[in-house]
Amino acid sequence: MNRTLILGGMLTGLFVLGAVLSFFWTPGDVQAMNIAGRLKPPSADHFLGTDHFGRDILSMIMVGARTSIAVALVAVGIGMGLGVPLGLAAAAWRGGWLDEIISRMNDLIFAFPSLVIAILITAVFGAGAINAIIAIGIFNIPVFARLTRGAALSYWSREFILAARVAGKGRARISVEHILPNVTNLLIVQGTIQFSLGILAEAGLSYVGLGAQPPIPSWGRMLADAQTMVALAPHVAIIPGLAIVLMVLGLNLLGDGLRDLLDPRLRVIRT
Repeated sequence: MNRTLILGGMLTGLFVLGAVLSFFWTPGDVQAMNIAGRLKPPSADHFLGTDHFGRDILSMIMVGARTSIAVALVAVGIGMGLGVPLGLAAAAWRGGWLDEIISRMNDLIFAFPSLVIAILITAVFGAGAINAIIAIGIFNIPVFARLTRGAALSYWSREFILAARVAGKGRARISVEHILPNVTNLLIVQGTIQFSLGILAEAGLSYVGLGAQPPIPSWGRMLADAQTMVALAPHVAIIPGLAIVLMVLGLNLLGDGLRDLLDPRLRVIRT
């Protein structure tokens, strides 16, 4: 029994369930303000308390999870959708001009911190969830391109690849039919890691006002709004911060568990 995988799946599944449930029901209206009930501590009426506008924090966390998961999921999809083909092409034509161009583009993007790139893009094109997705997705492209290239290169000298080339298959066909299935497990594990980093990046962008904009709830903006009220109502800052920590922890544990489950070398060691 893989306890890491189970724990990671439970933590991640809890937030995913809350995000899905928020489409149909929340304990309170996230857009309804109640100034008379602002900064109330957790109680039977409000399980996680209320914020500085009197909104139910549990409802904000549920809808904020929807925002964070959507941004991170689409951003990872962009990174995989563009980065994996680029990595396969670089490995298939290794040492050629295509490999050189892709490698230098990866180096150029990696030369700058991911959050700085995201802030630059959103500052130029405007704040909002769509631009946050694009910004995070752009940094994911070289991550998956470099990972795919490195993993694919280890297979190009294998006997079954040589047999496929003797059979007359071209490099593109070999990459799709033989290389990609063998690196999929690695890509799945990396995808969970980038998913967690996407959650952090979205929260960071929202914290500085460049992520999802009001009235859409966001964990990062909840932290930003609560930073001046920590002494008066600590729960307003602790709860969204704890949500980010638990979500990222769950995804990292899920990634570790999937690695242990999908890597045949680790399966041999455990047996």
